[in-house]
Amino acid sequence: MPAKSTAKPPSAVAEHRRRLRSRGLQRVEVQVRGEDAPLVRAVAAALADPDQAGEARALLRRRFGPEPTRSLKDLLAAAPLDDIDLTRSRDTGRAIDL
Repeated sequence: MPAKSTAKPPSAVAEHRRRLRSRGLQRVEVQVRGEDAPLVRAVAAALADPDQAGEARALLRRRFGPEPTRSLKDLLAAAPLDDIDLTRSRDTGRAIDL
């Protein structure tokens, strides 16, 4: 008697999500207030539209994206050092008899 295969074929939903992933898309679920739902749908539609995606993405990144990381060198260069005295005395410390 041949052995039965117990593996189930992937569901239609699983296959659909696999096809989306292969196209570089990802399913995202969010919860928003009812009056904001049309706005979120419009944003998602703009990001999906090749003609609008670049502009919409740039606008969203400027407004809501993370601040660009800055190096320590950049932070020090931007620091307000106008009123800080950076001179150092030439005192070599106390004399030590060796």
